[in-house]
Amino acid sequence: MSDISKIIGIRIRNYRRQSGLNQEELAELAGCHPTYIGQIERGEKNATIESIVKITRALNIPLSRLFERIDDCNSPENSYPLMCYELILSKTKPEQEAIYKIIMDIDKYKSL
Repeated sequence: MSDISKIIGIRIRNYRRQSGLNQEELAELAGCHPTYIGQIERGEKNATIESIVKITRALNIPLSRLFERIDDCNSPENSYPLMCYELILSKTKPEQEAIYKIIMDIDKYKSL
């Protein structure tokens, strides 16, 4: 599958985990088969736009959020910011807050 399919799959998995859902629960909420959700998350299937809309609604996220900064994925000069974005996205809200505080502390320390 294409890189974009893998990136979208990873993002769906990250948002699903953030929501505390397993694949079966997301599939039920989205009206999809659990196997299909797994295939999308692994980048094995190209999801239809209809399925993506159902999944984002089930995850209670705007469709646009799933595609944020997707154009930067093939740009080597943006790889570290994008890797950080994807890493933080994969964490729970409390973990995201902790990571943000750590980054802010590092930035303050660097300025001293």
